[in-house]
Amino acid sequence: MAYTSIIPVRRLDRAVDYVRDKTKTIRNPKSLQDAVDYALNREKTESDCFETGLSCVCETAFEDMRDTVQRWQQTDGVQGYHLVQSFAEGEVTPELAHQIGVELAEQLLQGRFQAVVTTHLNTKHYHNHIVWCSVALDNGRKYHSNAKSYYTEVRARSDALCRKYGLSVIETPEGERGKKQYAKWQAEEAGKPTWRTLIRQDIEEATSQCVTWTQFVRALERKGYEIRMGRKYPTLRPPGKERFVRFKTLGKQYTPEAIKQRILYSQKTYPAEPHVRHVRLHGTYQKARKLKGLRVFYYRELYMMGFFRRKPWHPSPAVREEIRQLDKRIEQYEFLMNRDIRTLAQLRDLRGKTEAEVRQLNAERNCLYKTNPKSDQIPLLTQRLRELRKTIKLCKRIEEHSLEMAQRQEEEQKRRAEQERRNAYERNTMETAAPIRP
Repeated sequence: MAYTSIIPVRRLDRAVDYVRDKTKTIRNPKSLQDAVDYALNREKTESDCFETGLSCVCETAFEDMRDTVQRWQQTDGVQGYHLVQSFAEGEVTPELAHQIGVELAEQLLQGRFQAVVTTHLNTKHYHNHIVWCSVALDNGRKYHSNAKSYYTEVRARSDALCRKYGLSVIETPEGERGKKQYAKWQAEEAGKPTWRTLIRQDIEEATSQCVTWTQFVRALERKGYEIRMGRKYPTLRPPGKERFVRFKTLGKQYTPEAIKQRILYSQKTYPAEPHVRHVRLHGTYQKARKLKGLRVFYYRELYMMGFFRRKPWHPSPAVREEIRQLDKRIEQYEFLMNRDIRTLAQLRDLRGKTEAEVRQLNAERNCLYKTNPKSDQIPLLTQRLRELRKTIKLCKRIEEHSLEMAQRQEEEQKRRAEQERRNAYERNTMETAAPIRP
């Protein structure tokens, strides 16, 4: 799991000196044997100083960047950028961390900007520092960084490299990243609605039925939604959910301003008022009688066969949420049946054994990264780790769902007991208040 942050710098000399600090790139030995091996092995000692220069030399990186800036007369404003890429503790080796940092810099800068890549090992979380000159070598144009370029270039490339080497990534909320998460996109493409899709459907339905914003709010409240408008970012909470959702995270067309515009300029067509004609009817006419006998069964069969137009039926949000969770429940059921798990203790025992195996395989893979990075066993271990992590995640979900169902069952029992107590109290009150007949 890699965490990235990018900072614009105006003093390249300080940034380059910081990232090339040797005291941050040499690890402390943990034992006497490690200290002896460290002192005797010259190649290992040099390999602990992880630094790479791209389009420049590390020893004269600042001078090279300064010459580029002066040559293109770009001495004002931002002179460079400082990117920090931090990894989770124990998930990556120093060699792999530095390799990922170099590949990230090469993909991001494409050889057009001078850069220095170093890996610091002075903390438990190994992290890369990438400092590059903001002025391009080929045309003198500056590198511009913003929120969009961060998520679409820096963050996206860093996450892709982590997935390439079997590392975990940090999932970002859909509204902050500006694009859909792959799991949500895949679910919608497969025709499986997400809970945000259900919210959008309810908003569309309320928008088509209302002519004012007040009616729209009341229509959502009748469906069980809670809306908060008196704040910087208006939010709503769907029924059955604990957290509020910002309107803007649902999409640009679902912001309050966009919804008001859609209601105001909707394409609703209303039938014109019919022209009333007064006529006199001749003859005897009776009110239509209620159907009886065979006619009832006849019309019922026509209705079931689809000859009569049926009214649209919209399930409640709670029902739709349960339908959306049906695939997950089936997956959990098959998982329990295949492994013959009947109690919560057996599930926790399986989870503990799986976590222990993950730690063991992770240690073996880290050892291979150090001794033989091109070993054929690394992809196999990575695939096995993915399967085991999926099993652990599934065990967590089943345990959480089991505890939630137990809590619901307990609350339902308490509610029934309280209802029975009230009914008994009402019966006793009525019997006591009844008059005594002589």
